[in-house]
Amino acid sequence: MQMASHPVRWALLTELAGGDHRVRELAAAVGEPQNLVSYHLRLLRSAGLVDARRSSFDGRDTYYRLNLAGCAGAFRDAAAALHPALAAAPLAPPAGRSVLFLCTGNSARSPMAEALLERRGQGRIRAASAGSHPKPHLHPNAVRVMRDRYGIDLAGRRPRPLTAVARRSFDCVITLCDKVREYAHDHGLDTTTHWSLPDPSADGAGYPEFDRVASELDDRIAFLLPALDASARR
Repeated sequence: MQMASHPVRWALLTELAGGDHRVRELAAAVGEPQNLVSYHLRLLRSAGLVDARRSSFDGRDTYYRLNLAGCAGAFRDAAAALHPALAAAPLAPPAGRSVLFLCTGNSARSPMAEALLERRGQGRIRAASAGSHPKPHLHPNAVRVMRDRYGIDLAGRRPRPLTAVARRSFDCVITLCDKVREYAHDHGLDTTTHWSLPDPSADGAGYPEFDRVASELDDRIAFLLPALDASARR
């Protein structure tokens, strides 16, 4: 708790609890100089409370995210004040909530996220996904990893364009692609959260990268459920 108790570091953790952000966004949110924010982020990373990933859209940018599993291990009880997913008592999936996942091709990240949320939500959450430039079909490795690792059949699903969901209302809109995050508003979609994940199909990446991305999505979705429940109670 000593690492997190510093006012600036706690403010940064609180901002990252809502989604992934760049340094300049965090500096503006907490009202501190960017170099000071970068210093505290380095300390949080060294403590395993925050992770960083280079943007897949603009290599000059780095996205920071809260390492929820690391936070849970470091201060499980106190962390419930930071994020409801870290509460000691497990919560049932919230009912009646809706979530939209967005990426570019709607062929890997977002359909996997949609399927994983449906699975963890046990039919109590309405999940959907779409892409800014949908591919003709789902990536074979996305279909394979969902079947092999999670017992989910994606064979009958097809990528959807943003126009297919633009008129629908969602409680939470999550962008999974750094590029789509920049342009979602152009399609009339107000994003509420950004998860910066690499495209597993880029640069000839194989099955292991799809497996890794799916695992990260599943972990994040497990922590998303209590947050959805908390937002419904407000």
